[in-house]
Amino acid sequence: MNMKPLAILKGMRTPFCKAHGEMADVHAVDLGTAAVAAVLEQASVAAEDVDEVVMGNVSGPPDAANVARVVALKAGIPQDRIAHTVNRNCASGMESILTAWQILREGRAKTIVAGGTESMSNIPLLLQSEAARLLMELGRAKSLRGRLMAVAKFRPSHFKPVPGVLLGLTDPFCGLNMGQTAEVLAQEFGISREDQDRFALDSHLKAAAARERCFLSGEIAPFRADDRTDNAAEGQIEKDNGPRANQSLRALQKLRPIFAADGSVTPGNSCPLTDGAAAVVLANANEVDLKSEKPMGYVTSYAIAGCDPSRMGLGPVYATAKLLQQTGLQLHNFDLLEINEAFAVQVLACLAAFESDAFAMKELGLPKALGSFPVDRLNVHGGAIALGHPVGTTGTRMVITLLRSLREKGLHRGLVTLCVGGGQGVAMVLETEI
Repeated sequence: MNMKPLAILKGMRTPFCKAHGEMADVHAVDLGTAAVAAVLEQASVAAEDVDEVVMGNVSGPPDAANVARVVALKAGIPQDRIAHTVNRNCASGMESILTAWQILREGRAKTIVAGGTESMSNIPLLLQSEAARLLMELGRAKSLRGRLMAVAKFRPSHFKPVPGVLLGLTDPFCGLNMGQTAEVLAQEFGISREDQDRFALDSHLKAAAARERCFLSGEIAPFRADDRTDNAAEGQIEKDNGPRANQSLRALQKLRPIFAADGSVTPGNSCPLTDGAAAVVLANANEVDLKSEKPMGYVTSYAIAGCDPSRMGLGPVYATAKLLQQTGLQLHNFDLLEINEAFAVQVLACLAAFESDAFAMKELGLPKALGSFPVDRLNVHGGAIALGHPVGTTGTRMVITLLRSLREKGLHRGLVTLCVGGGQGVAMVLETEI
């Protein structure tokens, strides 16, 4: 792809909290502002030294259509610096980094803040189209008689809201919501409910262990969610609230399937709706002063691929195959692997597809399977099932976590990949040294 490595100077994020919980009243702008301010402080970069801001966001707030611009200004970045928002569904936080890389390559900027922000708590409830039409008619009525006639047309069903999040998580092309696409993979690959629950349990145990030994706190900036008190300790959130140290297989097995009556995908083996933001400071690798401070890592290559929307969870397989062809690398060349845990079955299906000769020949046009990857090097600090998945943010969070994991273990190269609603996949090569 002829792109010079991208240096990631620093990365920070807010705590991740389950939607409608501790950060339910926090706007996506405020989450993003907190992440940007934290990473600038961590990187010792002044706000006036930032040339541009790119933020991922999926459920765009109606009162902040270009979230990135509002975040940039609230974070103190001068108003003559530009900012824009990107949306590639679940990969938006990764797309912001790739977009920034292209901007740096063309010389439009030298220092960019990229990231993602999402308040899934604040995805609005929508009116049905007929109810909206009647409200418009009521608003336009000029007489009491006209208003009464408009009111008389309302029926109880008109007041039933349409959850915006449900629309957003349903693919308009294949008609399936994301959980239903996970059930498709469970059937296709014969993945059992027990295997899914065991994977979910492992995610919680790994994330809880990482939280307990304060690994995750190295990337989390404490967030003040409640300003109604002068006590600094009150209302301050310092940790993700998703990981459960006491999670058990028995508890997971009690949960009922939610996407198909006879299915296997449950709330326990799926990622939760989540609020959170993350940000990184980026520069061209050849323009970084290595004498002052070494970057936390580099992006050296990436690939984006499309696939059947009804099997969107396999996006990482298609994107990884494309990436390996571009780079000449093989799966065994990676020390650690992060696959976003949209659903346990989705990750397990990707691992099965990696190892399948039949899948490689039929779907990828390759003579043999991509290979296998040791499970003890996969999502070593847990994943979205435990940590949560604020859709516009997760891609950035995964990049930060994987680079920190590589550095902690003294390793060199990692692969980060995720599936994308609508049938896409993104894969990225991260390295600690170049």
